[in-house]
Formats: sequence, structure tokens, C-alpha cells
Amino acid sequence: MTATYFLILALLTVSLFLVGRQRASSLAGAEPSSLHSLPSYHGMFLAALIALSMLLVYVLGAPLANRYVEAQALAGIDPATIADGLGRSAVFRDIHSILAGTYAGTASPELANAASAYSSAVSLTGWLLLIGGVALALAAAMMGFRLIGPQFRARNSVERLIKYVLLACSAIAVLTTIGIVFSVVFETIQFFTKVSPIDFLFGLQWSPQTAIRADQVGSSGAFGIVPLVVGTLLITVIAIAVAGPLGLFAAIYMAEYASPRTRAIVKPILEILAGVPTVVLGFFAALTVAPFIRGWGETFGLSVSSESALAAGLVMGMMIIPFVSSLSDDVINAVPQSLRDGSYAMGATKSETIKKVILPAALPGIVSAFMLAISRAVGETMIVVMAAGLAANLTFNPLEAVTTFTVQIKTILVGDQEFDSAKTLSAFALGFVLFFFTLVLNFIALQIVKRYREQYD
Repeated sequence: MTATYFLILALLTVSLFLVGRQRASSLAGAEPSSLHSLPSYHGMFLAALIALSMLLVYVLGAPLANRYVEAQALAGIDPATIADGLGRSAVFRDIHSILAGTYAGTASPELANAASAYSSAVSLTGWLLLIGGVALALAAAMMGFRLIGPQFRARNSVERLIKYVLLACSAIAVLTTIGIVFSVVFETIQFFTKVSPIDFLFGLQWSPQTAIRADQVGSSGAFGIVPLVVGTLLITVIAIAVAGPLGLFAAIYMAEYASPRTRAIVKPILEILAGVPTVVLGFFAALTVAPFIRGWGETFGLSVSSESALAAGLVMGMMIIPFVSSLSDDVINAVPQSLRDGSYAMGATKSETIKKVILPAALPGIVSAFMLAISRAVGETMIVVMAAGLAANLTFNPLEAVTTFTVQIKTILVGDQEFDSAKTLSAFALGFVLFFFTLVLNFIALQIVKRYREQYD
């Protein structure tokens, strides 16, 4: 019924746009200048009234309809079965299976009645939403239709509506960020009630495995993140040491030396790397790069782990090359040609112009490109899982296995977990530390950009 609702919304919106435009055109007659706004603005005004009315009904009515449907479905179920969230989820899963015809075995009479009540309630609420939405939309259309006239400022109304829509989109983005931060902070505070912040931030051992029940035998858990910090920084440094020079030099070549034809071929090919799935890069790291590094190390008598930070860092560096090269290329091309011409007029060569004029002028954008690449490397998971392993070793040796924040978050939250245990809550604490780390990186980048932008404006 939801698809039908939005299909009717689209049809009514298009129809009223055409009606409103035709109405304004007929009122203008042979003198279009008599209208304050173009006929298309009158059509957009009617279309906006229709769309907003039906969306309002859906946004307000859908949650109420869902609550009614759930209440009707669970009315005949034993209260003990639905005493918790897991029980309710299991009942609704069975109801959906019955309605889809995929339920294994024979459903109990209680479950069959619940499925029937669920289906009837869904149909009823769907029709009520559709009738209510169409009725309100038609009422709004009649009101808007009467407003159409030579002196009606339809353009002002439409532009004001567009401004509010853009403001709402901006607010949603900001509120989403705030919601993410507060959700992580709340769970992190819960974690710190179980584990000391000092032990967490300065502990030298990471082993989050704990016994879930008192009668189980298990570790009491060690939640020191220093090994994770070292592993994350080690892999990130290797990655940026690969991607930084290669990406920057590629950007300089494409922007200053390559012909337009060469640039049109090389740049898209280079940017293909950004579209390669990370799991594919992880397979490449685990099956090709890691064995090559291990064989290379053995020829020199080095002990190289089958999973190493070097293998993960090298492949991750390949992955983030397009982030550095593409953004740096755009920034270098944005440097005014007058700076180049002035340098050439002073007798500087092309390479001297690049070193002394273009790169300093483009430095804020290049720093931003590097910071974006570093943030991308810090947040990578699959390559590290497949090439660097899960061992939380406190080592600066790139030939040994290490792990990172994101890998541990993924590992902790896999499978059934109790969300009041220190092990599970530690994932949120790791996420908060990772968020703070990327925030510091962005702050540093902004300070560098601000300092040099004032110099070269």
C-alpha cells in the first residue's frame, strides 16, 4: 500500500502542476505580462501543496498505523511470549513468514489468528492513510486553485518553500550528526562505569573477551587501547606514505605536464581504484601482497608474519591514491593562471614555478586531500581484517600482525551480544575515540588551511 500511496502522490502532483499552469495561462490570455509570476510557478505552487499535504499525512499517520497494526496482531498472543523485545520480534517474524507462505510447519491457531489480524489491520490502515492523504491534498488543491490570479505572488511562495526545504535538509544532516554523537557518548559513559577510563586509555593489553554468565569460565577482559592506537597509526602511516607521494606526483603530472588527451585517459583510469570494493582489495592483499612480502623477507633472513601491517598498509595506500590525486589535481588546476604567468615572466622554469608558486598556493587544498585520505584509511576494516589479522600486538614492527579500532568494533559486535556487558559497550568507546581522532585531524587541517589561505588570497 505504501507504493500505491506514493504513486498516487506523484500522479496528483504532476496533474495539479499542469492544471495550475494551464489555469494561470488562461487567466493571462494574450497578455502574459499581466501575471506577477510565470504560469509554471503557479503550477509548482499547486504541486507543492499536494505533495506537502500527502507527505504530512503519511509522516504523522504511518507511525500511528504501525502501532495499531502491532497492537491488533499481538492482542491474541500470550503475554508471556511477548514480554521482551526478542519475543515480539520472533512473533512478527513468524507472522511475516505465514503471510508470505514460507512458514515451516503448521502454524498454531494463536499464530494464525495473529497473522490474519495483522493482515486485516495493515489493509485497513493503508486505506485510511490513502483516503486521508488524498482528501487533504484535494482540499489543499482547492484552496490553492482559488489563490491563482494575476496578482498572486506564486514565485515568492515557491522560492520561500524551496528555502525551507533546503533548511530542513541542512537541519537533518546536523541533527543526524548530533544524534550519532550522543548515542555513542551515552554508551561510552555506560562503558566507563564498568571499566576505568585510565585503564582504557593507557592500558597496554587488549583482550575484550569476558564471561557472559557467572557459571561460565572466561577471561575477565583487558581493555587497554594502546595496542589498537599503535596498530591503527602504523597501518595509516604506511598507507599515506604510499598514497601521498604517488597521488601528489600523479596530480602534478596530470595538471601541469600531461596533454589534455592523456589527462582524459589517465585520470578516469586512476579513479577506478576508488571504486574497487575493499573486500576485493583485501583478497589481493591476503593472497598476493602478503605472500610476496613474506617471501621477500625470508630471502633477507627476516621473520615476517603471514598477516602483517605492511601488507595491509601497502594495499590500503593503493586504495586511497585516488583521494589524494583527484582532489589535489582539482586544487592545482584551480590556482589562477596569472600566478603561473607571473612566475614565467620572472624567468622561472616550469619545475621552479610548480615548487615555488603552484604548490604553496594549492597547499590548503592538498592538505585537505591528505586529511580526507587519512580519515579514509583510519576507517577501513576489510583490508585490515584480511591482511593484518586480529591480534592486538603492541609493536612498531610493520612485519608483524596488528589490529585497528574498526576491526575490533566489527569483531565485538558480530553475533548475539548482551548490550549491558563491558565487552559490547567497549565497541562504542572505541567508536568515540575514533570519532575524536578524526575530529582532531579535521581541526588540524582547518588550521593549516586557514593559515595559508590568508597568505595566498
